[in-house]
Amino acid sequence: MKVRGHRIELGEIEAVLKQHPSVLDGVVEAREDVAGDRRIVAYVVYRTGERTPTAAQLHRCLAERLPGYMLPNNVVRLKQLPLTAHGKVDRRALPAPEHSRPEIEEAYVAPRTAVESLLAENWAQLLGLERVGIHDNFFELGGHSLLATRLTSRLRNILRVEVPLRKLFDSPTVAGLAEEVEAAMRESAQLPSPPPVRVTRDANAPLSFAQQRLWFLDQLEPDSAAYHIPAAVRMTGRLDLRALEQSLGAIVRRHEALRTTFALSDGEPVQVVEAESSLRPTLVDLSHLPGREAEARRLAAEEARRTFDLSAGPLLRFTLLRLGPEEHVALLTMHHIVSDGWSMEIFVREFMALYEASLAGREPSLPELHIQYRDYAVWQREWLRGGQVLEQQMAYWKRQLGAEVPALELPADHQRPAAQSFRGSSRGFELTPELSRALRGLSHKAGVTLFMTLLAAFQTLLHRYTGQDEIATGTPVAGRTRAEFEGLIGFFVNTLVLRTRMSGNPGFAQLLARVREVALGAYAHQDLPFEKLVEELQPKRDLSRNPLFQVFFSSQNIPPSELRLPGLKLGYVPVDNQTTQFDLSLRIVETPDALQGAFEYSTDLFEPESIERLERHFRQLLVGLSLDPQQPVCHVPLLDQSERLQLLGERNRTQFPSGVGACLHELFEAQVGRTPAEIAVAHEGERLTYKELNSRANQLARHLRGRGVSAEVLVGILMERSVEMVVGALAILKAGGAYVPLDPGYPRERLRLMIEDAGVGLVVRGGAAGDWVTQDGVGAVDVESEWGEIALESVEDLGAEAAGENLAYVIYTSGSTGRPKGVMISHRGVVNFILSTSRQPGCEAGDVLLAVTTLSFDIAVLELFLPLVNGGCVVVAGREATSDGRRLRVGPTLMQATPATWRLLLAAGWTGSGRLKILCGGEALGRQLACELLERGAEVWNLYGPTETTVSSSMLKVEGTPAAEGVVSIGRPLANTELYVLDPYMQMLPVGVPGELYIGGAGLARGYWRGAAQTAERFVPNPFSPLPGARLYRTGDVARYLDNGNVQYVGRADSQVKLRG
Repeated sequence: MKVRGHRIELGEIEAVLKQHPSVLDGVVEAREDVAGDRRIVAYVVYRTGERTPTAAQLHRCLAERLPGYMLPNNVVRLKQLPLTAHGKVDRRALPAPEHSRPEIEEAYVAPRTAVESLLAENWAQLLGLERVGIHDNFFELGGHSLLATRLTSRLRNILRVEVPLRKLFDSPTVAGLAEEVEAAMRESAQLPSPPPVRVTRDANAPLSFAQQRLWFLDQLEPDSAAYHIPAAVRMTGRLDLRALEQSLGAIVRRHEALRTTFALSDGEPVQVVEAESSLRPTLVDLSHLPGREAEARRLAAEEARRTFDLSAGPLLRFTLLRLGPEEHVALLTMHHIVSDGWSMEIFVREFMALYEASLAGREPSLPELHIQYRDYAVWQREWLRGGQVLEQQMAYWKRQLGAEVPALELPADHQRPAAQSFRGSSRGFELTPELSRALRGLSHKAGVTLFMTLLAAFQTLLHRYTGQDEIATGTPVAGRTRAEFEGLIGFFVNTLVLRTRMSGNPGFAQLLARVREVALGAYAHQDLPFEKLVEELQPKRDLSRNPLFQVFFSSQNIPPSELRLPGLKLGYVPVDNQTTQFDLSLRIVETPDALQGAFEYSTDLFEPESIERLERHFRQLLVGLSLDPQQPVCHVPLLDQSERLQLLGERNRTQFPSGVGACLHELFEAQVGRTPAEIAVAHEGERLTYKELNSRANQLARHLRGRGVSAEVLVGILMERSVEMVVGALAILKAGGAYVPLDPGYPRERLRLMIEDAGVGLVVRGGAAGDWVTQDGVGAVDVESEWGEIALESVEDLGAEAAGENLAYVIYTSGSTGRPKGVMISHRGVVNFILSTSRQPGCEAGDVLLAVTTLSFDIAVLELFLPLVNGGCVVVAGREATSDGRRLRVGPTLMQATPATWRLLLAAGWTGSGRLKILCGGEALGRQLACELLERGAEVWNLYGPTETTVSSSMLKVEGTPAAEGVVSIGRPLANTELYVLDPYMQMLPVGVPGELYIGGAGLARGYWRGAAQTAERFVPNPFSPLPGARLYRTGDVARYLDNGNVQYVGRADSQVKLRG
């Protein structure tokens, strides 16, 4: 059964009706007691002894389970249902409903004033009732948004006042609305629009504001099909070509817009209406082709993309594809500048009436058109030419949109082109009937329309995807605010910018209230053309984006006209012209069974997989919101179970034996036992074997123990780059202490600050470096001058003083307060890092690593200890060489450096080596640099990690040509390390969506030295780990997951930057 264009299952309504506890029995009928007004009527037998619900109470109960168009218009109470002789319900005996006021809670109160009487009379006419009381609720009486729109239009014509739709939502009773109407009548600010009149035909007409914008876009992109409106209909049966051609010609003669072209007059575009024009269909015979269905689809797509010439016309085409004697596909394409979606409906309705009349040999009964589109264009410009109307409308939009509408930065797969190409595609989907009903019920309970609910959900998705608190979305309105425009074909549709403030993580019910206010405010000020708004606000010109909004949302609750032609079976055929006007659009269509939707997207920005994922997240979000509309919008899960398991499990499944309990120097001592005679460290001609290095470090370690060094004692190391520097670091670790790197190249005041903050009582120094230390009252061991005494110590390994949980080093990094902060790293963390990097990128006996990084930068941990625990050799580059690319032109097999250092090498003419393994870390690795390094080495690895997570937390082997992003991704987590991309509420974000990068696992620092508050701020409980006390480090870096499992670094969430690592 079809009622008002919706396919209705009466049995479904009956089933829901009978579930009411007070209903004993009932049936539902669709009746048309008044011609053209088919209504749903429920006949109800109530249980005896039960409290009988009013019609309104029953209506609200049904509204929780049924969409609005399936709710009964009338409820008829019966003592019993009439039955046939066979015991079945005698539907023909069911009485017609009385046109009386239904039973509602409010007692009937008659109108008291002239305005109340007029309102009550109009409500009764629209609702098909005999009378309406002043306290009756419009929506409880069966009113809906379409009837509300008709009511406001009637009031405009009758009372000459503008009654915004918002007023009816806020005051849905006759008495309440009468107060609003009377106030509007008293105020002269809201002036009614003058009626449009037929203008003289002896001159060309101006363009409407909307036409002017499309004309300008066509001048910029004359070959674009972005503003085509294609439609295709399959016709099965006997088609009368004569009647078809006559009908098309009659429509073109009837509507001037279809005979309009555009020309320049005195430098301004004008409408030129041809006096006579006909539309002859182009017939293409495909009946002889074996693959005619595929060819028909190809031709339909091609026809939808074929461009129009706005200056020559015609601006509509009709092509008829003949697939067989009684099988055709009709292709209708119009340019948006002369049409819109409403116009297409008019075209279809009038074509059906004209075709049927032609076959019957009679005149069609179509209403006369007193004005045409050119009259509308003149009326629009006259009405908005300065004055109060324009000022009032513009003032609202300036308040609503503010000085600047921030661009919506959706995470894209490709860089945005310099100018929009309008290339697009789409992905359709359908919500389940259960979810569709739940969303309708939610809307009803919240006192909002389904459009508002879906818009709020969509804006929530955009908020979650971008992290932006201001979400501006475009949406269409018919633009036919006067009854005179309703039957015209033309470009009337206007675009509203709905800007919603998402800040504060509101509950969805709270957000619905915000969206309701935004939508009703926009509807009340919909007369200002979008083009006029853009002209006034003058947003920054950007050919790559649509002005003011980049994302579009529309919801259609009126189904397309039912296609009916004598002797023909008709059906719409989907056509995709592969264009889009925006970055992303969501279009929702209400059907009797469920909500259907389509995401239309720019293929310059997005891959199909990303849109498929976005659609899945939207569906997941709708489920969560419908189940609990009170929960904060940022707490509603976006990920389904499989995605969550993938991000929690597969991408963070990094468990690997990590030598728990071992200390860093113990790994070195084990390697000494394997390769005692191999060269371990070298610097400018000086070399030490593993045994020699170990012996020296043991001697110095014993000396340090004698000076009070033990577990958890911080010892400064202030030495120039040399073999002794490596000896000193190893010795502090062997003594049980933790070293604090102090670069002699740093300003003395900064070094003093670090020594004071760390409470360092002893500094290992050498030669002239740090000769000022003792003057500050700090103890020192001068390795160079005291070696004679140190050399008397035993060369044997020392007994264990420290364990895996003890500190190995404290490195100072820049602090936001202006004071450097010390990061405490345990042996457990650094051992995990060294063992992981020993596997990948890997280091083995015979490798030579050129160490170029200051000891005060934690990359030096890799440079010194990765070779020393694997049998390799560390070549310590001097300070001068590290800052001079020409002096770095050596031939190691392994080298780690920052991108800045690699650029120094390249600038110095370095040609690389076919056996060099290149490691890059400390800052983002650009794509171009990665390509250049790939040409000069055996392997290139990109390492990422903050100091707080022990040197590096992830890595990527760069293979082939790096992906098209601006920077190379940071890869996957190291062993026993976890990476999470989270939003500000620590909710896991899906693949492709940027968020803050959190790191967990074995590499986490203990925290900040003497910085409990900072530690608590940056090291937070890990909600994803079953281990007690597990933590995550908030990096402050913005990153996102990629489809291939890697993580991509996007930038910083704060003002921190990295310079030269």
